[in-house]
Amino acid sequence: MSARRPRLPLLGDITTPDGARLTVRVQARDDDSGAPVVVLLPAMGMPARNYLPLVRALHRQGMTVVTTDLRGQGESVPVPARGVRFGYREIVEHDIGAVLDVVDAAYPTAPRLLLGHSLGGQLGLVHCGLFQPPHLDGVVLVASGSAWYRALGRNGARWLVRGQLSAAGAGMLGYWPGDRFGFGGRQPARLMRDWARQMRTGRYTVPGARADYERALRAVTLPVLAVDVENDTLAPPTAVDHLCAKMPAARIDRLHYTSADADHRPLDHFRWIRHHGGLVERIGAWAAQVTTASGRAA
Repeated sequence: MSARRPRLPLLGDITTPDGARLTVRVQARDDDSGAPVVVLLPAMGMPARNYLPLVRALHRQGMTVVTTDLRGQGESVPVPARGVRFGYREIVEHDIGAVLDVVDAAYPTAPRLLLGHSLGGQLGLVHCGLFQPPHLDGVVLVASGSAWYRALGRNGARWLVRGQLSAAGAGMLGYWPGDRFGFGGRQPARLMRDWARQMRTGRYTVPGARADYERALRAVTLPVLAVDVENDTLAPPTAVDHLCAKMPAARIDRLHYTSADADHRPLDHFRWIRHHGGLVERIGAWAAQVTTASGRAA
């Protein structure tokens, strides 16, 4: 994907209690202030600007789409380097809530959904279970599954080794130079340890967290649409199922998105963003269903 894409209009700037800065952007539906609002949380190492094809498609489906970078990526500050310390805890407990506060202020009466890709979906779910955001109507996961190596099928052992080596390398360097190695983007050592730990154990165990993240997932009661993508070796159906099994109280709808659904375009963990074919229509239909059930339909 191209690294240079036009920027969406600014919705707000955030400074977190620990000094991180996040930029929130929006593709708004000017014709309908009550349109559903989708808050997009990216994958690890993926700048929010790379989701512009998906943003445009969701917008054409009648949705307002809000984007932000995960901490350390894209427009956010600080850039991961030696001495920059954050991980899952800061994203879950500081950043996602601050973004939702900006959305609540801008669209106080509109139905609201999270749409998380990969790590963005995982951490978005933990936030929902931990804080129970009152104005959120549902969560859409696309290519978002547990990183547990036993859920990754035949590639699991290879990913386990790769994950542990990445975390060890990040510990020695003080950060992970994923932009050089072609995986994960530039990340702080703490986040890489969190990722590698979950890959090794299958559990979201985060030192210093305000609560047990596994228990938080069990507390998720929102409707969830969980989409696995054909040819996705990073979040195969078994990995998505492992994540969904952590939410026994949620109403989960599962969808397998195939190349046939995408006009026979090639798919994988990232290509679905451009080859979204019939996926956005299904997301739109599901969003209409859950927001109607919540009594907050547009």
